[in-house]
Amino acid sequence: MEKSKIKPEQEKKVELLYAESQNWKSSLYLVIDEVTFIDNLLNSYVFEPNTPNLFERLQKYQAQIKKNKERKNIVLDSIDKHQKDLGGMLECTDYACDLGYYQKHEAIKAEVVGFLENFQLLKSEIFNYAGGILKKRKP
Repeated sequence: MEKSKIKPEQEKKVELLYAESQNWKSSLYLVIDEVTFIDNLLNSYVFEPNTPNLFERLQKYQAQIKKNKERKNIVLDSIDKHQKDLGGMLECTDYACDLGYYQKHEAIKAEVVGFLENFQLLKSEIFNYAGGILKKRKP
């Protein structure tokens, strides 16, 4: 293969990996907005005060949300580092070199997917609990 064809092919590979990692970041930034809403909900006074173990349950959810925020930041940092490292892939001239970048990309993808799945489960649990103990409006 000629040298002139190698560069554009490598650039396409890098662009595809970069675009996918940008999509991951978009999903994680959406989580930031959702967490803000959940934080506001958990810290509001819209719950029936006589609910058994209300305080303990809300504290538990707030602690889980805090851990979730910390984990999200770690995942975002991994993505940022990966995106910066992708430039090195332009220097690759064979599949063996590319393989390391693809493996790192897949590892981060698994991390992002796992994080998003765990967040969805937590969000569902909080919403299901909160939905059952909201104060009812008086007619």
